[in-house]
Amino acid sequence: MTVRAERAPRLRRFEMAPVKGVWRHELALYKRYWRSQSFASIAEPTFFLLAFGYGFGSMVAAIGNYRYLDFVATGVVGTAALFTSIFPGMFNSYIRRVFQHTYSGMLSAPVDVHELVTAEALWIAAKSAVYSCSPLLVALCFGLDPSFGMLLVPVIAFFTALGFGLFGMWASTVVPSINSFDYVITGVVTPLFLIAGTFFPIGELPGWVDFAAHLNPLYHCVELVRHAVFGLRPPADLGHLGALVLFAALTWIIAVRGMRRRLID
Repeated sequence: MTVRAERAPRLRRFEMAPVKGVWRHELALYKRYWRSQSFASIAEPTFFLLAFGYGFGSMVAAIGNYRYLDFVATGVVGTAALFTSIFPGMFNSYIRRVFQHTYSGMLSAPVDVHELVTAEALWIAAKSAVYSCSPLLVALCFGLDPSFGMLLVPVIAFFTALGFGLFGMWASTVVPSINSFDYVITGVVTPLFLIAGTFFPIGELPGWVDFAAHLNPLYHCVELVRHAVFGLRPPADLGHLGALVLFAALTWIIAVRGMRRRLID
């Protein structure tokens, strides 16, 4: 006679205690590598800003009513939010799930998959929100006029990084090996980076590029940052913010499902 084991019911609650526990774990790790990670996360967008702002800036003095350096500085904020969220979401999640089995150990405690995914994504987004402000700080030193709207930039970067961090976590559940991330980087990250309006205005490009840009969450981040720095446009900005929130909600759903399939099912 064959006895079939019943699958344990999935927990549907959401508690803050597991989230706090995951954050304590992340903080303990962060204390060990914060110097190297902070250097890379701050220096890379700064190099982009200086290279493109002064490189192309020597040929293009202004775009519309903006200095080209200011135009690039506000755009690179979005690039920083992308890079400091999607890469940790992909690589850290894959390594901890496959090689270190960290997530299996966490799930042996009273932590469910959706709590684990949420805590990891919030941690990534919180760090990214801080690091993404570095291009604006550099631009302020080179003549960018300060504004009260700049206080909104960390919030914009947070929601952007939350969505991309979750997307990276989902991607870590569908690739067959860690080397397969090359497909994601080349086929997804690079196009998102190029059609976000970071270094040139999207409106001057063919119509299909403009359509693709409006489907790109990074484009909405760049537009929101520019409006926050140079002057808010409430109707349009609500649409941009709604796109970022929708993107984060959708990626949360697929990230939780992907992680649950890999870790439990």
